[in-house]
Amino acid sequence: MVGKKSLKHRLAALFLAAAGVLSLAGCGNSGGNKKDNDTGTSEVVTSDTGAVTDDTTGGGSEDNTATDNKTEDSTGSSTTEGGGSILPETTIPELNIEKYDIPDNEGMRFVNDLRIGFSLGNTFDAYVDGSLKDEMDTETAWNSAVVTEQTIKDYHAAGFDTVRIPVSWHNHFTDDDYTISEKWMNRVNEVVDWAINDDMYVIINIHHDNHPEANGFYPDEEHMDQSVHYIERIWTQLSERYKDYDDKLIFESMNEPRLVGHQYEWWIPGNDADVKESIECINQLNQVFVDTVRASGGNNATRYLMCPGYDASADGALNSGFRLPEDPDGPADHILVSVHAYTPYDFALNLSGTSYFSVEKKKGTSDIDSFMDKLYNKFVAKGIPVVIGEFGALDKDKNIQERVDFSAYYIASARARGMTALWWDNNAFSGNGENFGLYYRYGGYFIYQDIVDALMKYVD
Repeated sequence: MVGKKSLKHRLAALFLAAAGVLSLAGCGNSGGNKKDNDTGTSEVVTSDTGAVTDDTTGGGSEDNTATDNKTEDSTGSSTTEGGGSILPETTIPELNIEKYDIPDNEGMRFVNDLRIGFSLGNTFDAYVDGSLKDEMDTETAWNSAVVTEQTIKDYHAAGFDTVRIPVSWHNHFTDDDYTISEKWMNRVNEVVDWAINDDMYVIINIHHDNHPEANGFYPDEEHMDQSVHYIERIWTQLSERYKDYDDKLIFESMNEPRLVGHQYEWWIPGNDADVKESIECINQLNQVFVDTVRASGGNNATRYLMCPGYDASADGALNSGFRLPEDPDGPADHILVSVHAYTPYDFALNLSGTSYFSVEKKKGTSDIDSFMDKLYNKFVAKGIPVVIGEFGALDKDKNIQERVDFSAYYIASARARGMTALWWDNNAFSGNGENFGLYYRYGGYFIYQDIVDALMKYVD
C-alpha cells in the first residue's frame, strides 16, 4: 500500500516530469530582491507524445519525451513509470531558536495574528507596456492560470492565513487622471472578497507602476509632482472602495520603490546623491499615502498600513535616511515596516548561485540572522511591527531538502523576532526562470507539500 506522503511525492514528480509552468518571477533583484517585468508563459503536456506545448499561444513545442520506464530502485530513490524522478523524501530540521523579547502592543499582536502568508505572484501584478486588446488579459499575461476561489481556499486550508495580492494599475485607467476601470477594480475586489470571506488577512498595494513606461510614480525630484498625484489618485479610489472593510484588509503603499534603470536600482551605495534623493522622495510618498488613506474616513481611519524603504529591501528600511510616516490621526502602532528579503541571495534568488543550504552551516543561516537581528533592533524592539512581504527560495534542480531547511529556518527565525513573512508564489515550476511555485493552480494542489510543511512547523 502506498503511503499518503509517498503518493504526494509521486503525483508531484509526475507533474514536474511531464508538465511545467515556464514563468519568470515577480519583483526585484540583488541584495535580496527579485527583478521585475515578468513575462512567463504556461505550458501543458500533450497526452500522447509528451511534447511541451505553449497553451497561451497555441504554437511552438519542444521534445520532452521520456525514454525509460523505471520503478523504485533498491536505494530508496525512485522514478515514475513515465520516466520522471520521484521527489526525494525530506526531513524537517529540528530547531530551537530562542524567542526574543517582543513588546506587547496592538500592532505587534496584529502581526503575530498574520502568522504566515503568501504573495499571489505574476497575476494581478502582471502588465503589458504597449498595445493591449483587453485590459483583463493582464491577469494571465505572465501566468495563464486564472485565480479561482478554490485557489484561495486551498492556501488557507494549508495554513496560510494571509494573502498579499500585488496589483499593477497602469494598464487599467479610463482617462488621463488615473481613474481605474470598473472591470479591473471589480476583478481585484472579487479575489479580495474570496479571501476576506474565508477569514484571511489581505494585503493590496501599488505594484509594477514604478518604471518610466508605466507613467505612474518614480521616486525622484524630477517626477515628484506626477508621483504624488499618482499615489493620491490610486489610494483615494481604493480607500473609498474599501473604507467599510475591517482591519483584515491591509494597504501597502508601493512595491519596491526605486530608481528603475539606475546603476543603483537594487542596492544602496554609501554616498550616491541620486539614491539619497530617492530615499527622501520615498519618505514623502509614504507620507502622502498615509495622509490620503486616513483622510478618507470609515475604517481607513484606523487601518493598518505598510510602508517600504528604498527597493523594499532590509537595507532600505535600515538606512539612516528612511523614516516612517507620521500618523497623528491614526492609532499608535498601525504603521508596519514592509520588507522583502530573498536571503541568503546566492541560495534563495541568484539563478547562478549555490543550490546548497543547511541549518547546520552558519554560512547560510548567519545571513538570515544578521538582517533579521538588525530589523529587530531598529524596529521590533521599539514596538514597530515588521512584515516581510516577500521571501522564498528558487528551485534549483529539485534541491528540495535544502529548500525545506531554508523554509523552516527562515520562518522560525522571523517568528522568534516577532515578524511574519509571506512566500512569493508565482506558479512557476520549470524552465530557466525564477521558479518559486509551491501550489499548482491548474491542478489545484501543492507540488511542494514538504516545503509547506516546513513553513508551518515553526509558525506558532
